[in-house]
Amino acid sequence: MDQIQEHRERMAQVQKRLHQKFGKPTWHVELPAVDELVCTILSQNTNDINRDKAFEALKERYPSWEAVRDADPAELKYVIRIAGLANQKGPNIQTALQEITEERGEIDLDWLKQVDPEKARDWLVRLRGVGPKTAAIVMVFSLGMPAFPVDTHIYRVTGRIGLRPKDLDVTKTHAYMEQIADPAEFGSLHLNLIDLGREICQARKPKCGICPIRDLCQFEDKTNE
Repeated sequence: MDQIQEHRERMAQVQKRLHQKFGKPTWHVELPAVDELVCTILSQNTNDINRDKAFEALKERYPSWEAVRDADPAELKYVIRIAGLANQKGPNIQTALQEITEERGEIDLDWLKQVDPEKARDWLVRLRGVGPKTAAIVMVFSLGMPAFPVDTHIYRVTGRIGLRPKDLDVTKTHAYMEQIADPAEFGSLHLNLIDLGREICQARKPKCGICPIRDLCQFEDKTNE
C-alpha cells in the first residue's frame, strides 16, 4: 500500500471518530465571499471572539466595502484594533479591496464560482494579505469549492496523527489534505481537526488519555492525561 492510500484510509477513520466526538460542525454564519475574505484576514493571530467583534465594528462603521477601501487608514486601524495587528490588517484589507476593484471594476468575488478551483485559488492568493489558508476558507465556506484550509492546529495534529509526511511544510499540506480527505467533508473535517487541536491535542500538553483517536495516532510522546 502506498503512503497516500494509507493516509486516505487513516483519514477516513479519523473523520468518523471526530464526527462521533464533536458532531457535524457548522461554520459561523455563512458570509458572501468578500465578507469572508475580510473576516478571515481579521482572524489571523487572534481568537474568534475578537475577530467577530472587529468584523461587527467594521460593518457598523462603514456602509459598504467601497467605503472601507476608501477609508482613512488610521481610522480603519482604530475600528479593527480589537483583532490585533491593526497596522498590518488594515492596509492588507484596503489593498486587497483595491486590487479586486482594479481587476474586476467592482468589489465582488462571486464570479469565482464560475472558474476552475485552481484558478480561483491562484487569483485569491495574489491579493494582499491572502495566503493559502485564507484562500481555502473563502473557497470552501463561501464559494462552495473543494479546498482544505490548514491552520497551526491542523498542521500540528496531522503530523502527530500521521496523516501527512512529517517533512511536509504547511503550504504543501493544504494540497496533500485535499488528496487524502473526502471533498464533501473538507469543511466539517477542517473544523473538527481544529477542535481536536484546541481541546485535546494541544501543543504543550496533549490530553492523549481522552483522545478519541488515540489508537490511530502515531505520536511517539503520548501522555496518559
